[in-house]
Amino acid sequence: MSSRYLLILYFFTIHLKNLTAASNSSFYFKNFTHTSSFDSLLTLSGDARVSTDGSSLQLTAPFPSSAGRVICNNAVQFYSGNPRKLVSFSTYFSFSISSDSGNGNGLAFIVFSDDKLKFVSVEFDTSVDNKDDDANGNHIGIDLLKLGLNNGTRLQVWIDYESMSRRLEVRLSKFGENRPLDPILFQHVDLPKIWPENEGFFVGLSSVNRNSSQVCNVYSWSFKNRRAPDWMHSEPLDPSLLKQGGDKVKADKKSDCVMRILSALILGIGLGALGSFVGIFLWTILSKRQPVLPEEYAMKPVVHDKGLPNAKQ
Repeated sequence: MSSRYLLILYFFTIHLKNLTAASNSSFYFKNFTHTSSFDSLLTLSGDARVSTDGSSLQLTAPFPSSAGRVICNNAVQFYSGNPRKLVSFSTYFSFSISSDSGNGNGLAFIVFSDDKLKFVSVEFDTSVDNKDDDANGNHIGIDLLKLGLNNGTRLQVWIDYESMSRRLEVRLSKFGENRPLDPILFQHVDLPKIWPENEGFFVGLSSVNRNSSQVCNVYSWSFKNRRAPDWMHSEPLDPSLLKQGGDKVKADKKSDCVMRILSALILGIGLGALGSFVGIFLWTILSKRQPVLPEEYAMKPVVHDKGLPNAKQ
């Protein structure tokens, strides 16, 4: 699916004149009724159209070789803030692919630049013989057929890109179920290395049904980009460096453990000495106090009676 499909997509997108670089590329569409917001943010192409009631986007028509896509007009900036930090992003969408005996390509979430033939795509395939992959190795495929989800079931997808780890995670469930705790798959994707000379990228949803008559409908779509917190380092941890420095990390942990034990011993000795000093001091003060006799045992003075005759007389 990827090489041929993404090549067609590229040659189409280079002719889009209304793609603009905007700082605010976040959006949320619960439905797709034509509004000023819809017309300014999204562009439909190919066979894509809004359903009559506005409840969904129909990307493909019910006949072979149908293709359609919806693209956000605003570019997502790679970096934001001062100091500049690579942005993370999250997207959510719900969709369904009608059951068909043919061999369609399903739906793809695409991240692409406007001036280079390089793409990142997360594809939800319904093809039994789809073995293609894009030449750049940036295709992430999920086989709905193997998961038993190619029968027209309405599905929902969460895709998260964390800039600190360069990790892209994909979660999938049936519509109405809670967001899964664990991703169905994840992959390391270094977007700045894919487009080293660019400042931003675009996102979209696309579907091709090849020789089938599958119809792909998108019911809602949201996208949000966010900057890494200032307290976090601007570069991700390199697992290879951690592996190479494994012995050093172990040594540091051992040294830190010894220091903690010594600190605890020193603190214990200090508290023990202080307690002993206080005890001795109190004992000394109390032992020097004179006993006080009760009042009934106090000595009475001797009184001489002058009325007694002198013993010498």
